[in-house]
Amino acid sequence: MPDALILVDLQTAFVSGPNAIPAALRLLPCVTDLLQRARSADAVIVHRQNDGPVGADDEVGSPGWELYLPVGAGEHVIRKPRDDGFDATALGEVLVGAGVRSLVICGVMSEMCVHATARTALARGYQVTLPHDAHGTYDIPAVPGVSEAIPAHTVSRVAAWSLGDQPDITHPATAVTFEG
Repeated sequence: MPDALILVDLQTAFVSGPNAIPAALRLLPCVTDLLQRARSADAVIVHRQNDGPVGADDEVGSPGWELYLPVGAGEHVIRKPRDDGFDATALGEVLVGAGVRSLVICGVMSEMCVHATARTALARGYQVTLPHDAHGTYDIPAVPGVSEAIPAHTVSRVAAWSLGDQPDITHPATAVTFEG
Protein backbone atom coordinates (compact mmCIF):
# COMPACT_ATOMS: atom_id res chain seq x y z
CA MET A 1 0.00 0.00 0.00
CA PRO A 2 1.36 3.45 -0.86
CA ASP A 3 2.38 5.69 2.02
CA ALA A 4 2.57 8.96 0.06
CA LEU A 5 0.58 10.92 -2.50
CA ILE A 6 2.22 13.33 -4.91
CA LEU A 7 -0.12 15.75 -6.67
CA VAL A 8 1.69 17.14 -9.70
CA ASP A 9 0.84 20.63 -10.98
CA LEU A 10 -2.84 20.63 -10.08
CA GLN A 11 -2.87 24.34 -10.75
CA THR A 12 -5.85 26.46 -11.67
CA ALA A 13 -4.65 27.10 -15.24
CA PHE A 14 -4.54 23.39 -16.05
CA VAL A 15 -7.74 22.08 -14.42
CA SER A 16 -10.26 24.92 -14.69
CA GLY A 17 -11.41 27.51 -17.16
CA PRO A 18 -11.09 27.62 -20.93
CA ASN A 19 -7.50 26.33 -21.05
CA ALA A 20 -8.05 23.30 -18.81
CA ILE A 21 -6.98 19.86 -19.95
CA PRO A 22 -9.81 18.06 -21.78
CA ALA A 23 -10.29 15.49 -19.00
CA ALA A 24 -10.34 17.98 -16.10
CA LEU A 25 -13.95 17.23 -15.15
CA ARG A 26 -13.14 13.50 -14.95
CA LEU A 27 -9.73 13.95 -13.36
CA LEU A 28 -10.63 16.26 -10.48
CA PRO A 29 -13.07 13.91 -8.69
CA CYS A 30 -10.52 11.06 -8.90
CA VAL A 31 -7.72 13.21 -7.52
CA THR A 32 -9.93 14.75 -4.84
CA ASP A 33 -10.95 11.28 -3.68
CA LEU A 34 -7.30 10.15 -3.59
CA LEU A 35 -6.42 13.22 -1.56
CA GLN A 36 -9.23 12.65 0.95
CA ARG A 37 -8.27 9.00 1.40
CA ALA A 38 -4.56 9.85 1.78
CA ARG A 39 -5.50 12.40 4.44
CA SER A 40 -7.65 9.85 6.27
CA ALA A 41 -4.73 7.42 6.32
CA ASP A 42 -2.26 10.09 7.49
CA ALA A 43 -0.16 9.44 4.39
CA VAL A 44 2.54 11.90 3.36
CA ILE A 45 1.03 14.40 0.91
CA VAL A 46 3.09 16.55 -1.43
CA HIS A 47 1.60 19.21 -3.71
CA ARG A 48 3.94 20.06 -6.60
CA GLN A 49 3.60 23.54 -8.08
CA ASN A 50 5.19 24.43 -11.38
CA ASP A 51 6.80 27.86 -11.69
CA GLY A 52 5.94 28.79 -15.27
CA PRO A 53 7.83 31.44 -17.24
CA VAL A 54 6.65 35.01 -17.68
CA GLY A 55 3.54 35.06 -19.84
CA ALA A 56 2.67 31.39 -19.32
CA ASP A 57 -0.68 30.29 -17.90
CA ASP A 58 1.19 29.17 -14.76
CA GLU A 59 3.42 32.24 -14.41
CA VAL A 60 4.47 32.64 -10.78
CA GLY A 61 1.95 34.77 -8.89
CA SER A 62 -0.71 34.63 -11.60
CA PRO A 63 -4.21 33.22 -10.89
CA GLY A 64 -3.38 30.19 -13.05
CA TRP A 65 -0.31 29.41 -10.95
CA GLU A 66 -2.37 28.92 -7.78
CA LEU A 67 -3.00 25.36 -6.57
CA TYR A 68 -6.56 24.30 -7.38
CA LEU A 69 -7.10 22.02 -4.36
CA PRO A 70 -6.69 23.33 -0.82
CA VAL A 71 -3.54 22.31 1.04
CA GLY A 72 -4.16 20.69 4.41
CA ALA A 73 -2.24 21.12 7.63
CA GLY A 74 1.05 19.22 7.57
CA GLU A 75 1.01 18.78 3.80
CA HIS A 76 4.01 19.84 1.76
CA VAL A 77 3.98 22.34 -1.09
CA ILE A 78 7.12 22.11 -3.17
CA ARG A 79 7.58 24.45 -6.09
CA LYS A 80 9.53 23.20 -9.06
CA PRO A 81 11.43 24.87 -11.88
CA ARG A 82 11.46 21.88 -14.27
CA ASP A 83 9.38 18.84 -15.28
CA ASP A 84 11.04 16.36 -12.90
CA GLY A 85 9.66 16.96 -9.42
CA PHE A 86 12.91 15.70 -7.88
CA ASP A 87 15.19 17.98 -9.90
CA ALA A 88 16.39 21.02 -7.91
CA THR A 89 13.75 20.54 -5.20
CA ALA A 90 13.43 19.08 -1.70
CA LEU A 91 11.08 16.26 -2.77
CA GLY A 92 13.68 13.54 -2.26
CA GLU A 93 14.55 14.80 1.20
CA VAL A 94 10.89 15.01 2.22
CA LEU A 95 10.20 11.44 1.13
CA VAL A 96 13.36 10.01 2.69
CA GLY A 97 12.77 11.97 5.91
CA ALA A 98 9.25 10.53 6.19
CA GLY A 99 10.40 6.98 5.45
CA VAL A 100 8.29 6.73 2.29
CA ARG A 101 8.73 3.50 0.31
CA SER A 102 5.81 3.65 -2.09
CA LEU A 103 3.84 6.46 -3.59
CA VAL A 104 0.94 7.41 -5.80
CA ILE A 105 1.53 10.05 -8.45
CA CYS A 106 -1.33 11.96 -10.04
CA GLY A 107 -1.88 15.28 -11.80
CA VAL A 108 -0.85 16.97 -15.05
CA MET A 109 0.74 16.72 -17.65
CA SER A 110 0.99 12.97 -18.17
CA GLU A 111 3.82 13.02 -20.70
CA MET A 112 5.81 15.77 -19.03
CA CYS A 113 5.87 16.43 -15.27
CA VAL A 114 3.95 13.32 -14.17
CA HIS A 115 6.13 11.05 -16.34
CA ALA A 116 9.42 12.72 -15.37
CA THR A 117 8.61 12.55 -11.64
CA ALA A 118 7.48 8.91 -11.89
CA ARG A 119 10.61 7.94 -13.84
CA THR A 120 12.91 9.45 -11.21
CA ALA A 121 10.90 7.89 -8.37
CA LEU A 122 11.33 4.49 -10.01
CA ALA A 123 15.05 5.09 -10.51
CA ARG A 124 15.34 5.92 -6.81
CA GLY A 125 13.72 2.61 -5.87
CA TYR A 126 10.22 3.74 -4.94
CA GLN A 127 7.22 1.57 -5.69
CA VAL A 128 5.06 3.80 -7.91
CA THR A 129 1.33 3.67 -8.55
CA LEU A 130 0.07 5.82 -11.39
CA PRO A 131 -3.71 5.36 -11.51
CA HIS A 132 -4.82 5.55 -15.14
CA ASP A 133 -7.71 7.92 -14.36
CA ALA A 134 -5.79 10.32 -12.09
CA HIS A 135 -3.47 12.00 -14.59
CA GLY A 136 -4.15 13.87 -17.78
CA THR A 137 -2.84 16.21 -20.43
CA TYR A 138 -3.74 18.12 -23.59
CA ASP A 139 -4.32 16.86 -27.13
CA ILE A 140 -1.21 16.95 -29.29
CA PRO A 141 -2.05 18.98 -32.40
CA ALA A 142 -1.65 17.56 -35.88
CA VAL A 143 1.51 18.30 -37.79
CA PRO A 144 0.88 18.31 -41.54
CA GLY A 145 2.91 15.62 -43.24
CA VAL A 146 3.96 14.11 -39.90
CA SER A 147 0.90 12.92 -37.98
CA GLU A 148 -2.75 13.44 -37.22
CA ALA A 149 -3.75 15.04 -33.92
CA ILE A 150 -3.29 12.72 -30.96
CA PRO A 151 -6.10 12.77 -28.38
CA ALA A 152 -5.14 13.58 -24.79
CA HIS A 153 -6.33 10.21 -23.46
CA THR A 154 -3.96 8.44 -25.88
CA VAL A 155 -1.06 10.69 -24.89
CA SER A 156 -1.70 9.89 -21.21
CA ARG A 157 -1.87 6.17 -21.86
CA VAL A 158 1.37 6.17 -23.87
CA ALA A 159 3.14 8.27 -21.22
CA ALA A 160 2.22 5.76 -18.51
CA TRP A 161 2.99 2.75 -20.69
CA SER A 162 6.44 4.12 -21.56
CA LEU A 163 7.44 3.84 -17.89
CA GLY A 164 7.75 0.08 -18.39
CA ASP A 165 6.52 -2.70 -16.17
CA GLN A 166 7.74 -1.35 -12.82
CA PRO A 167 4.90 1.02 -11.92
CA ASP A 168 1.32 -0.04 -11.33
CA ILE A 169 -0.50 1.82 -14.11
CA THR A 170 -3.62 -0.25 -14.63
CA HIS A 171 -5.67 0.37 -11.51
CA PRO A 172 -8.25 3.13 -11.24
CA ALA A 173 -7.85 5.68 -8.44
CA THR A 174 -10.67 4.01 -6.48
CA ALA A 175 -8.54 0.85 -6.12
CA VAL A 176 -5.71 2.67 -4.35
CA THR A 177 -5.43 2.29 -0.59
CA PHE A 178 -3.01 4.23 1.56
CA GLU A 179 -0.85 3.26 4.52
CA GLY A 180 -0.03 6.15 6.83
